[in-house]
Amino acid sequence: MIEGGCNCGAVRYRAEGDPIVVAQCHCTNCRRQSGSAFSVNLLFKGAAVSHDGELSVYEDKDTFSGNAVLRKFCGRCGSPIFSEPTDGKGLLIVKAGTLDDPAPFVPTVSVWTSTALPWVVLPEGQYAFEKNA
Repeated sequence: MIEGGCNCGAVRYRAEGDPIVVAQCHCTNCRRQSGSAFSVNLLFKGAAVSHDGELSVYEDKDTFSGNAVLRKFCGRCGSPIFSEPTDGKGLLIVKAGTLDDPAPFVPTVSVWTSTALPWVVLPEGQYAFEKNA
């Protein structure tokens, strides 16, 4: 069981099983949402994740894929919790910084490296994709 939550504790979540992949995303939208040089994300089947507490949603329509992404966050403290692509694949992205223990989840792939900041050094041996994998 993987658990996490927002900064103020109003939202808590649980994920069953291991993530499909742990990825660094360097797209502009993930940078803006994370407030950092990239976002570290755990990808799950949506059915594997449940949560307690109210989430606010921003429908991000300005994506490279053309499909909207639902950016879900705590309306009280603003912590980004999930991103949910609306492409019909039923996937849910959990923001690694919200995990109770993020240490075990080392990114194995970087996506959208074509928009990575020039001073970001990708880990040696990590798979890297100029766009989505």
